[in-house]
Order: sequence, then C-alpha cells, then structure tokens
Amino acid sequence: MKDKFYAYIEQLQDTITSKLEEVDGKATFKEDIWVRPEGGGGRTRVIENGAVFEKGGVNISGVHGELPDSMKTYFGVEDANFFACGLSLVLHPKNPMVPTVHANWRYFEMYGKDGEIVDQWFGGGQDLTPYYLFDEDAVHFHEVCKTACDKHNPTFYPTYKKRCDEYFWNTHRNEARGLGGLFFDYCKATPEMDMQAWYNFVTEVGNSFLACYVPIVTKRKGLEYTKEQRDWQEIRRGRYVEFNLVHDKGTLFGLKTNGRIESILMSLPPHVQWRYDHQPEEGSEEERLLNVLKAPKEWV
Repeated sequence: MKDKFYAYIEQLQDTITSKLEEVDGKATFKEDIWVRPEGGGGRTRVIENGAVFEKGGVNISGVHGELPDSMKTYFGVEDANFFACGLSLVLHPKNPMVPTVHANWRYFEMYGKDGEIVDQWFGGGQDLTPYYLFDEDAVHFHEVCKTACDKHNPTFYPTYKKRCDEYFWNTHRNEARGLGGLFFDYCKATPEMDMQAWYNFVTEVGNSFLACYVPIVTKRKGLEYTKEQRDWQEIRRGRYVEFNLVHDKGTLFGLKTNGRIESILMSLPPHVQWRYDHQPEEGSEEERLLNVLKAPKEWV
C-alpha cells in the first residue's frame, strides 16, 4: 500500500503543478529534491511571484525510521518504527479576490519489533480560505467535495465537512480559518471499509482538487482590487499563519520528526500584516466575511 500510494502522489503532484503553471501563465514551479538523514526524503515544488500565485507549494514526501520520542508518547507506544508519506499543498494568490487554498492527502504505517504492520491509516482533506466572500465559489467548492464523497458513502461529506469546520478553527480568535471543506484522519480498516476502499476514497478526493479550485481562480483572477483590499488580504493572512504555527498537527508533526523546515513552512505567505485590534467598517464586505467565519455554515 505504501508504494502504491507514494506512486499516486508522485503522479498527482505532476498533474497539479502542470495545471497550476498553465493557470498562472508566467511563473513555473522550482523543484527541490531533499533527503532526510533518518530515512526518506521528498520532492518540494514552489512557485513564486507569478501572475496569479504570489507563493505556493505542492510538496510530496515519504519518510521512515524510528518513531521520535515525542511521537511515541503521542501514540502511547514504547518502541516503534514508522513510514509516512503524503502530498501537501498551499497556494496564496496575489489577487485578494482569489481565495487561498490548502490540501493534503497522506498515509501512515507503524511497525512492531518484528517489522510487521501494527497500525495503518489514511488522512487528508482540502479547504478554502477567501479574503472576499463570493457565495457561489463556496457552494462550488463544497459541491465538488460532496460529489467525491458521495461516490463512496453518503455519510462521508457531512461527517468530514463537520470535522473540517472543527479542525480549522482558530480557538484563540474564536473564528474559522476559512470556509472549510473536508478533513479526515485515522481512516483505518473496518468490516465496511478495507484499506483498498480507503485508498479509493482518498484518491477520489485528491483527484477532485483541481475541479474544486481552478474554476474559482479562473473566474476571479482578473478582478480589479484596491490597496485597501490588498491590506485586508494581508491582515487575514496573519490569521492563517497563526493557525499553522499554533494549531496545525501536520506542521507540529513535521517539526517533531525532524522534517525539512523549508518544506514544512512553505505554507506561510510572503506578505502578512498584524495590525493592533483591526476592525473592518460596519456593513462592509470585510465585516460580512468575519460574520460568516463566526459559525460553521452549510453550503450545500
């Protein structure tokens, strides 16, 4: 399974980066191959200063070795080896009318003393973080997510949409990071879903990403914007940074397993603002976004 899924994310990385270069029309992804001293490595691809994407990364990695002490405590095991692989992407568009997007699809195995698999699971999801709210974009994103889920189980979309709303919640701000999407983790074999069935589901979601996001980018990338709207985008990006550094499990896992810092922190935008106690004008589009972020919303 680990070889099969790694081959899948290699192909998916190629598909996604090729399409995004086409959408941008100016910048291309710079590739960086790296090796983890304890075992494994990855292929980082970053795009910067494009016509559409100010900064973005589409990274794959496959790491293995002895589980670090911090993770042994987390999983409640004494001695264990692990393998983890996944594709992680974040795209920060230049135009504040185009939303930031994040997605991740991953697979994990843990081994006993004899090398046998003692635990394995899939995880992943995709979520949208706009700076200006176009309701039809949110509906489109969620409809594509729901269609992918419904092919496998009608309970998946409402379940994983709710988990996404709960996960991407900036508790210290008491607001959502964005408009949500899907979030699933610890997808393990059950009588109803063996690991192959989970593989089929996770790859279905991965294959849906471009259909979720590219139509929104295409529709919004040419819209005009003001300096004040750009300032708002950078202020909201601050909330994105706060979530990733304070709450995000993937970031914390990477840092605790001696992951590659440049790849882990590629999710951070290049231009951000933190203004003291900034409040949007009453009745403005900025205020409307904040009101939506105060409680999860059903988009489909």
